[in-house]
Formats: sequence, C-alpha cells, structure tokens
Amino acid sequence: MPDPLPLTVAIIARDEADRIGAAIGSVEAAEVLVLDSGSTDGTPALARSLGARVIETDWPGHVAQKNRALAAARQPWVLCLDADERPDAALRAELRRVIGGDPEGRGPPDGYYVLRRNYYLGAPIRGGSFRPTPHLRLLRRGRGRWGGEDPHDRLSVDGPTGTLGGALEHHPYRSLGEHLATIDRYTARFVQVTERRARWRDLLLRPPAHLARALLLQGGWRDGPRGLILAWLGASYVALKWGRLLLAQRDGR
Repeated sequence: MPDPLPLTVAIIARDEADRIGAAIGSVEAAEVLVLDSGSTDGTPALARSLGARVIETDWPGHVAQKNRALAAARQPWVLCLDADERPDAALRAELRRVIGGDPEGRGPPDGYYVLRRNYYLGAPIRGGSFRPTPHLRLLRRGRGRWGGEDPHDRLSVDGPTGTLGGALEHHPYRSLGEHLATIDRYTARFVQVTERRARWRDLLLRPPAHLARALLLQGGWRDGPRGLILAWLGASYVALKWGRLLLAQRDGR
C-alpha cells in the first residue's frame, strides 16, 4: 500500500452517516478532517472510528464553515470535499503525481481545478446547469479562502492555478424529495444573507431564462427526462428565490 499523501481531506458534514465512510476512504491522505455541525445520526462517532479527526461545531453557513476547515487543516496540501463527492481513479492518480512531486507544497501552482461530474437519479448528467464543470478544490495550505454568497460558495487561491485530470463524482441528492427540500432550504438562506434587491422583472424573466438556457444553450435536452426535471426544478429554484425576496422586502424584512 502506498504511503499516505501529505494532504488534508477537509469535509463538512451533517447527518451523513450513510456517505461519510466513502468520503473518508476516497483518498490515501495523511489527515482526514471532518467538521460536523450537529449531526443526530452518529456521523461524528463513525468518522472517528474510521480515523478522521472530527471537530464538532455550530453551523455559521457554507462559506464560514469551509473556511474553518481550511484553518484547521494540518498538512501542506488541502483537498476540499463535500460528503457526497468521490475522486475517481484517474483523479486519485493525479493527486499522487502532483502532491508526491511536491510534498512540502512549495512550488507552483498553488491550486488546482478539478472537473466535477454530477449524477442525478442514478445517471451521469451531460448538459444543463448540472453539466460537468471545473471547480477549484486542491490548494496549498494557507494560500486560499472560500468566498461567495451562501449557499453558493467559491474557493479562490492567491497564486497560479493548474488543472488535474480525472473527475470528482458528485451525487448531490439521494432522492427527488431531498432535492425539493434543498431548494426550500437554499432559497430561505438566500433571503437571509443577500444584499441584493428583487424586482418584479426578476421573478418574471429569470425563471424562463434559466429554463431556456439549461435546456437549449447548455444542452440539458440530451439528458432526456432527467434533464427536463433538472431544468424545471432549476427554474423553480430561481422563481422561489426571487419571489421570497420580493415578499420579504414587501414585509419590511
């Protein structure tokens, strides 16, 4: 068995007992760090039993929690994962090639983009807003920070970046019901944190624009019924987000 990489795999989690084991075992890393925010299904104990270092904390939001994980990492390199993501075999080989050649994290690049391949209702998605896209996920410790607007976080790195081969396989929803619950939770969070103002044209124009872009411009039609479901739910998410903000503004919140 090869030596563990000088790498912290940083995972944020809540009630992920059914998936945390696969995430912890997905990379041969010197450290797996799990930040748990109030699980009630035994996630922290299971993660510890699998060798992870677990920090139990509150939930300040996606951006703040992921920055906590970066600050707590101990290894020269950090791979930021969600509990529903797994590096494929090609990406694991790339991690060993890159980090094995720079174990102290000293030479450029300072961060690497990785292609994320989404799965939905049991199948990989080729088009629409769930199409494969690159995400910055590997970085040298101390060289980057999460930003963006909750719940849509974004990692940035202070230095040059590169791209790794392979992919992160992402299974974001266990079921259609979980997807609907996430839409409700994320749109409520958007209203809480955004500094933007909504207007009627946002509610009238943005949802159909999303539907047309996802199905036609981004090729969501290629995924058949799954592509149509994703496009409709994406448009519904946009409508609910801006509609909730309009109502909050009307009510003086």
